Amino acid sequence: MILVLFIGMVYWSTSSTDQTFKTSQLVNIDNVNAINFHDLDSVLVAASALYKADEIKILFQGEQYRAAWATPIKAPVLFLDTLFGGVTITKEGGGKQTHSLKLETKVGVELTLRGINKDPKPLIPEFVKTLGLENIIVDGISAQHPYSAILAAELANKSAIINTKPKVVFLPKQTLLGDYNNKYGNRLFLLEYETESKTNWTNLSNVSEIVDTKNLQELKLSNTNNIFIDKSALIRARLFDLLVGDWDRHTKQWGWAIQQTDQIYTAIPIAGDRDNAFINLEGIIPSILSNENVVEQLRPFDYEIDFMPGLVYPFDQYFLLNTEENLFIQEAKQLQLLLNDEALLKALKVWPSQILDIDGEEIISKIKTRRDNLVSYAKLFKTTIDKKGLVTQRLKGSEDLNLPEQLQACFECYTKY
Repeated sequence: MILVLFIGMVYWSTSSTDQTFKTSQLVNIDNVNAINFHDLDSVLVAASALYKADEIKILFQGEQYRAAWATPIKAPVLFLDTLFGGVTITKEGGGKQTHSLKLETKVGVELTLRGINKDPKPLIPEFVKTLGLENIIVDGISAQHPYSAILAAELANKSAIINTKPKVVFLPKQTLLGDYNNKYGNRLFLLEYETESKTNWTNLSNVSEIVDTKNLQELKLSNTNNIFIDKSALIRARLFDLLVGDWDRHTKQWGWAIQQTDQIYTAIPIAGDRDNAFINLEGIIPSILSNENVVEQLRPFDYEIDFMPGLVYPFDQYFLLNTEENLFIQEAKQLQLLLNDEALLKALKVWPSQILDIDGEEIISKIKTRRDNLVSYAKLFKTTIDKKGLVTQRLKGSEDLNLPEQLQACFECYTKY
């Protein structure tokens, strides 16, 4: 009887909507086709009304960040023909749930427009559809904060960590979108720099290009003894991930600024895609899924880190295996200094006041607790990497590379004398 009741309540919690995707919702605009957006410099827009919930849904699927998704904010209106003097759409991109457009400026700087509204349809297994439980996957997006990326970027700025400088923008339908108008027009996006670019957009000097990890591995083949990873920068970036609870840090989430001095190349990491920073996994179903014995890498953003193995990726083993512990400790202490209480509160002001009032206090409180324990986490992070050992399979995004066995196992393993 209890099992039947439980199953019945699960189905009740998924019955609020059968929609799998919904775009941004403009406020005080009844007929979007009657508006000339050139007359507006900004609009009032809510990220999504898809995640409204009753008490049963909240019990089973959590409160998450539903209020932030539904709260209108003021977003600047973006036209592609005036952005950096005019940009060109180069291709459509995106992962399994993010719609995106790749852009290029007249001087070759590469940008991307990443949809804040996620489309989880590709992630829904057939058996879930058969059971009529699609909404569990769809509603899971409410655990992601719609504006996580801009707060994470501001915190990264205060931590002296290179980031993609995301900005929230509203993209109306416009001539330059062409065939993309129906899919991308009148939506809320993050505009940010790409983690691959032929032209340097960072404030670093002597950067020849910005590449992905696959291309970095190819550079290692051709410049075997002359290319090095900035390990201190990478450790700081990864410890920062622990602070902001960004659990989704596989290899394709990273780019590298290649800095050249004489014949020596230094690869400096650039983290992209901050959709999963501050992820909030509440409710019966998300709590079950985030159990370390169910989905090991789905780690919630809580006051404490309770399962470090789920946060260590093959990416970490590949670049940081057997790195001296002192580097981890130094970077942890430096982050503690840079992200003091005053810096955290100043960073929070990057959010619209409406969003800050909803989620700011709890998020900063969690970061403070994690920060205070960061040296211990840094040591545990290092020992967990070393315990996992050499990489035993090709990195994500590099599956089609034919690499020497040593270079496939770790970046520093491959040398020529």
